[in-house]
Amino acid sequence: MLALAGPADPARMPIEERRESFRKLMALSRGGAEIGSIEDRSIPGPGGAITVRLYRPGGEGDAPLPAVVFFHGGGLVAGDLDTHDALCRVLCRGSGAIVAAVDYRLAPEHPFPAAIADSIAATAWIAENAGALGIDPERIAVAGDSGGGTLATIVCQSVRGEKGPRIAMQLLLCPVLDLGAETVSRQEFASGYLLDRAMMARDLAHYGPVDPLDPRVSPLRAADLAGMPRTLIHSAEFDPLRDEDAAYAERLRAAGVAVSHTCHAGMPHHFYGLTGIIPAARQSLDAICREARAELSR
Repeated sequence: MLALAGPADPARMPIEERRESFRKLMALSRGGAEIGSIEDRSIPGPGGAITVRLYRPGGEGDAPLPAVVFFHGGGLVAGDLDTHDALCRVLCRGSGAIVAAVDYRLAPEHPFPAAIADSIAATAWIAENAGALGIDPERIAVAGDSGGGTLATIVCQSVRGEKGPRIAMQLLLCPVLDLGAETVSRQEFASGYLLDRAMMARDLAHYGPVDPLDPRVSPLRAADLAGMPRTLIHSAEFDPLRDEDAAYAERLRAAGVAVSHTCHAGMPHHFYGLTGIIPAARQSLDAICREARAELSR
């Protein structure tokens, strides 16, 4: 499994090798979840057309459904709609929601803040077109894994109040929340646990000349988290991001935000994408889907 994550020295990994290793890793996701339909839409974006892949559950009747706008992981330099197809199918079926996966622009070809701009634009478009898409505008959530979790929570921070569409919930799977952190978990799991310190540094360098303390890069460092939507955070015990995920949950609670935080015992970063080889990861993902369904049924 570790061999699929990349070479022994990720600090020197060319971008195409990084992307190919990530594709191989994502092939370990559990696939084959049957759903109602899948459709690719091309929508306008700030840098050109954005592809959004709509996953619709089957057998849910004619009433408007909740929606989950999903941003894939991959360090903002890797991943695409196909790498996360299996995960989105499972999320769609398990949550009973329309999943709208966003093919945002990747660095280094499109550096910061291109991915953020695409994510905000796609979320706004889905909210504006909710009726035509069969979506309940009061039950639109955002979600993301790893670097996609960064985007999801930055979208929420950006559209609070009167700035954009109302987001009912955010679902964050092992999100990257503080690239300026030097936590115990970042030190303890710096290498050998799928998400290496050197790989994160390489990805950040590809992302562009950015300040790791900028809240648009490290959303844990936002000065004010009041007004954020209900938040579901799922972290992993053996993940360098574990401690910053826990810190984000605590900061949200302190700001008066309703939070559910689960740290999955014995799991590494990206466990939700290893469901094809880790039975316990399959069970954890099913539980995540049930929790999301319960929240979106409110």
